[in-house]
Amino acid sequence: MYKSEIADGMRIDWDVEIPVDDGLVLRADVYRPVEEDRYPVILSYGPYAKGLPFQVGYPSAWNRMAEKHPDVTAGSTNKYQNWEVVDPEKWVPEGYVCVRVDSRGTGRSPGYIDHFSPRETRDFYECIEWSGVQPWSNGKVGLNGISYYGINQWHVATLQPPHLAAMCIWEGAADWYRDMTHHGGIVSTFWANWFDMQVKTVQYGVGESGGRNPNTGQLICGDEELSEEELAANRCAFGEDIVAHPLDDQYHKDRSPQWDKVVVPFLSAANWGGQGLHPRGNFEGFYRAASEDKWLEAHGIEHWTHFYTDYGREIQLRFFNRFLKDDPAGWESQPKVLLQVRRPNEVFVEREEADWPIPRTRWTEYYLHPDLTMSTEAPTKEAQLTFEALGDGLTFRSKPLDEATEFTGPMASTLWVSSSTEDADLFVIFRVFDPEGGEVVFQGAIDPHTPIAQGWLRSSHRKLDPALSRPFRPYHTHDEIQPLTPGLPVRLQIEIWPSSIVVPAGYSLAFTVRGRDYEWDGDTTGLKLSNFKNELKGCGPFLHDDPTDRPVDIYGGTTTLHFGPEQQPHVLTPLIPEA
Repeated sequence: MYKSEIADGMRIDWDVEIPVDDGLVLRADVYRPVEEDRYPVILSYGPYAKGLPFQVGYPSAWNRMAEKHPDVTAGSTNKYQNWEVVDPEKWVPEGYVCVRVDSRGTGRSPGYIDHFSPRETRDFYECIEWSGVQPWSNGKVGLNGISYYGINQWHVATLQPPHLAAMCIWEGAADWYRDMTHHGGIVSTFWANWFDMQVKTVQYGVGESGGRNPNTGQLICGDEELSEEELAANRCAFGEDIVAHPLDDQYHKDRSPQWDKVVVPFLSAANWGGQGLHPRGNFEGFYRAASEDKWLEAHGIEHWTHFYTDYGREIQLRFFNRFLKDDPAGWESQPKVLLQVRRPNEVFVEREEADWPIPRTRWTEYYLHPDLTMSTEAPTKEAQLTFEALGDGLTFRSKPLDEATEFTGPMASTLWVSSSTEDADLFVIFRVFDPEGGEVVFQGAIDPHTPIAQGWLRSSHRKLDPALSRPFRPYHTHDEIQPLTPGLPVRLQIEIWPSSIVVPAGYSLAFTVRGRDYEWDGDTTGLKLSNFKNELKGCGPFLHDDPTDRPVDIYGGTTTLHFGPEQQPHVLTPLIPEA
């Protein structure tokens, strides 16, 4: 039986049991108004342990946010703050019930951990339907949360739970293959490290090592302590499973949304600096989902911060008031697309748009030239440039711009490439340099020195889906391997994730082509966050350094770019004229 108490202006039900269809019982904390009535529900389901305070589990992230954004902590005791979900002390007074569910196998919910699997998605469905019929519920359930708590919203929406009325996907990737595990077909090692740092530490049964909930005194990770052998038997081999599925097979499709079945109203909130995990899903979801009622927002800075600031929380509240309370006031004038357009020095200017990509975009090709320049004029002479695949690659620079120029939207690059081996990984980076030669980088979603935009492609994965590809967003099938013939060039079309930058007059554009992850040319010594293993060198934790996926004898060769009248390498950019 769960414990119920009144504290801090809320009725809190601790460890409520939610039975699911296979007989397992999940556990949730429910925060609701003291006055008995029927209220709309804000639900989250995920693995980070409902009893682990944000400040304890993620101290470096919390301290930065609390110091720089005092509106986050204002008006709350912050006793119930959790990583990447809403603060109930700010939502319950607005007339909402907040339900936090520990996902199967984590926190106080027993079971077998298998992230984003059909089993997990079904659990999420069951939690939505349970919440929709409780005596304190008005029957309308909204989903809200960052990252994991956004990703799985896309997935459960595919199942169309009857009580699901609205979703806010705040920086939530969608496609398990393209957005998350295999960038352009190249394995991202983020997930294996994340599993070690953020999931195993709060697995159900870890006992005292998981800590105690300061609000209840309960063990955060369940009342029983399991042996290391039992713990291992209760979780999938996550990193190994990802590497074992190099193509977009059923394993990946089971963990990805079906866009034609995503019909619920939603707000998709992206982060320009989320290169390597989130923004693609937010933009792709807005572009492809079947929902008639859908909105897009894009912002900057760390990926957790604006979810909690007054700016982000007020947008979320107006959205949910519209669809969970039938209150159109405050939302009826919301633009379909709201952008925080970036400028150097962390300056953002808000602007409304009618659609995405921005309808007035002037798609502009910047061509790469053998003299390492880039311009809007195409190369005409045949030439070749070769670089060591695991070296710094080649960087092409434009002349200083005559006037301020905005690039906001998706990008794509077309290259003609050959390799000394049977394959080559291409990492492409769209960059900006100031008149003194310093690179313009931003506080990204994770990394403090994030470049403007990035893209990736394994040459043997160059096959395109003609139905889904667009000039600004090539879409690769990733369903077969097409090896290279050493020395023979092939045409590669590389997706570059959406971004935004207003480049001042006198600044220069640059485009780098290389065979390994981007690294910022500055001192990164000691730049780490408490929940990641690696030093932050420009790509955050979203690296591609698995030696089993990238053996040196294949991906450590030499790569050649080809130029000529029939081979005109370029990057397609979204130039935005003044409105």
